[in-house]
Amino acid sequence: MTAVADEAQIKAEQAKNEANVLFKEKKFKEAIEKYTEALDLYPVATYYTNRAFCHIKLEAYGYAITDSESALALDPTLTKANYRRASANMALGKFKEALKDFKLVSKRAPKDMDAKAKLDECAKIVKRIEFEKAIEADNDAPSVADTLDLSAISVEDSYDGPHIKNDTIDEEFVKQMVERFKDQKKIHKKYAFQIILAARKMMREAPSLIDVQVPKDGKLTVCGDVHGQFYDFINIFNINGYPSSTHAYLFNGDFVDRGSFSLEVILTLFAYKCVHPNRLFLARGNHETDNMNKVYGFEGEVKAKYSELMFKLFSETFNALPLAHVIEHKILVVHGGLFSRDDVTLDDIRKINRLSHRQPPNEGLMCELLWSDPQPEPGRGASKRGVGVQFGPDVTKDFLQRNNLDMLIRSHEVKEEGYVIEHDGKCVTVFSAPNYCDSVGNKGALINITPDMKLDYKTFGAVPHPQVRPMQYASQFSGLLGV
Repeated sequence: MTAVADEAQIKAEQAKNEANVLFKEKKFKEAIEKYTEALDLYPVATYYTNRAFCHIKLEAYGYAITDSESALALDPTLTKANYRRASANMALGKFKEALKDFKLVSKRAPKDMDAKAKLDECAKIVKRIEFEKAIEADNDAPSVADTLDLSAISVEDSYDGPHIKNDTIDEEFVKQMVERFKDQKKIHKKYAFQIILAARKMMREAPSLIDVQVPKDGKLTVCGDVHGQFYDFINIFNINGYPSSTHAYLFNGDFVDRGSFSLEVILTLFAYKCVHPNRLFLARGNHETDNMNKVYGFEGEVKAKYSELMFKLFSETFNALPLAHVIEHKILVVHGGLFSRDDVTLDDIRKINRLSHRQPPNEGLMCELLWSDPQPEPGRGASKRGVGVQFGPDVTKDFLQRNNLDMLIRSHEVKEEGYVIEHDGKCVTVFSAPNYCDSVGNKGALINITPDMKLDYKTFGAVPHPQVRPMQYASQFSGLLGV
């Protein structure tokens, strides 16, 4: 029996070593398989923490938390497990849970300056959130939009960028703004505020679920996550055409975070929404939320380029973003996916009062719309992310039949070829940020839909961009989150 156990331990160590090599080669899925093989042979706490790190790299934060807790069950003194769990909770915006682990890590390793810095930053975030909640609890507190006086903001004579004339955001202004952004220059803060306010007004007047028609003499393009990769985002228009009266676009959430040109992306989208209000549609993603923006860079970017006041206005505007679109009554488009219960209808989505929710709750329809993922197995499973649910092909089929729909298009996950068709052709994932975070090497994709409801998938690679690394404005946590 001892010999058998010894042999299992040796084989497990070999599998772990192979997994380590795969990890260094950034083959995280293959590394997970080898760590799993090692764990099946001989469970060791450090194998769990290694596999947890792979899950973090793949943004499967729920699985990372589970592995960290399995490691702690085997060895409660393994500080690395607390660190991994803190990392995953930070990624999910669960700052209080992360703070508990960071405190423990810092206590056990008081000379670890990196751990101390992350503890301090996490503590600041928790304190700031509590302060913001206290202010939010005051229902009489005015919004930023209601208190902002654009007429009091003057444009200096030294400003050499484009101007909004007669309070009208037109095509020519947007073109000049985009060229300025390409040169890494800003537009005047007055015009940035004006664009955001105009977009916010339109979003607040829109329902939670929007019915979309394909232009009769043109096409509708559906794009997935662009994540602040401005130069790749503009390349979409270069290769596929700009928004126009005959060419509609639907951007399916996660416009910001990760990439360090998120501000340029969102201002361009909002400006085009002003120019083509019935030809450009925007859905909320899980990254158009305060918790994500605090961790993944957008809040820091807006504060660095403009001000905290502008970030607060973006936050208010993100709260007003619609949650779903239905194309020609046949294709549902949402950022994340489907639901933990079987009886959900399109009317249920329409009735979501997103303006009262503001930030998405941790469960329920709004949360699942933004966070859920498909799985190949039938039924439902626990979310690999730790938020939302995983849904199988039978769940997709039943939902579509109940609501007289043909297909679900969603985003939310990086795909090697930019898109994946699954669930018997009924569920499509489209992701539009090529070479995600300058490291994944994936293609981006978009879907062109013609008036006869034919779908044409187009893929594209990354284009050169200035030497500004991803999450430039979230440096405290970029290493912790695997960037």
